[in-house]
Amino acid sequence: MKKAERLNAMQRYAYRKRRFTLRELMDEFQISRSTALRHIQSLEELGLPLFAEQGRYGGYRVLETASLPPVSFTTNEVLSLYLAIQTLRGLSGDLFRGLFASIDTKFLDVVSETQRQQIERIQNRISLYPNETADPGEHLESLLQAAVESRVLQIRYVSGKGTRNAIDSASLPLRLIQPFAVYASQGFWYCRAYDLDKREYRVFRCDRIIYTEASSEPPIEDLLMYDLHTAQNLRQPSPEATFFTCYVAPDCAEQLRLQLYPSMMLAKESDSHHNGWFQLSGSYEPQEIEFICSFLSRFGSWIKITEPLALKEQLRAYYMRLIAEL
Repeated sequence: MKKAERLNAMQRYAYRKRRFTLRELMDEFQISRSTALRHIQSLEELGLPLFAEQGRYGGYRVLETASLPPVSFTTNEVLSLYLAIQTLRGLSGDLFRGLFASIDTKFLDVVSETQRQQIERIQNRISLYPNETADPGEHLESLLQAAVESRVLQIRYVSGKGTRNAIDSASLPLRLIQPFAVYASQGFWYCRAYDLDKREYRVFRCDRIIYTEASSEPPIEDLLMYDLHTAQNLRQPSPEATFFTCYVAPDCAEQLRLQLYPSMMLAKESDSHHNGWFQLSGSYEPQEIEFICSFLSRFGSWIKITEPLALKEQLRAYYMRLIAEL
């Protein structure tokens, strides 16, 4: 712990305990006697109203009239607190909606202007689904910070079905990406980013990113206009891509909406034949056929494929392979 952080923690400890001994302070912060004495002197210089009590039961006491000064938080701590509040809001439902709106307003009123701006940007860069238990991987914080601050990262990514533990990270190529959104779905965290090497939008599973480092590469300013709610329109299909259309039952439309990839769009269908159903459309590349079958299979009979016919057959074959493996 850095000295400034330790002094801040000691100040809170002193106000909470009101009375403590030197030994208690040493045990609490795992420091030597000489370090504890130096820190007490530093706290007094900072204005902590301490006085020493001599004798067998002596120690240090905070003046009864003293009150804890305002607590300061780092920017990362402010962002963490804000995300925690939003998660609780999602878990609380309608009952506390007005209360959380008030908390939200007061929170934004007391943070600095820089922190407020970061919070406003993070609202469009992360999607919180409180019922999801997802594996964040080791670099989720770096990816989120890069998305909020519009920075480019160098990453090493384990693609395919290989496990991250079985691969030597140095053997993987470095890739340049510019993250712009992070979200949780189906037990994993995903990062939507622009791949500067391939010049296309990609979705990366965060737990498969095994190395990140800030890059000096300038960010692409055009990405700043996009957020999580428009991201499904970003990826441009290749000439080899296959376009598909499905109809989705209303009962699973909202669940599906939370899982959309950049190559997909979901819209309410208006024709009488599919009244009340939603239309899922998009594209997939030749190498993504296993992925698209796996994705569609999650929704069973709630999804009806209309085109292409080949996708129907490929999904049917996918189901048969799953049955054969049982």
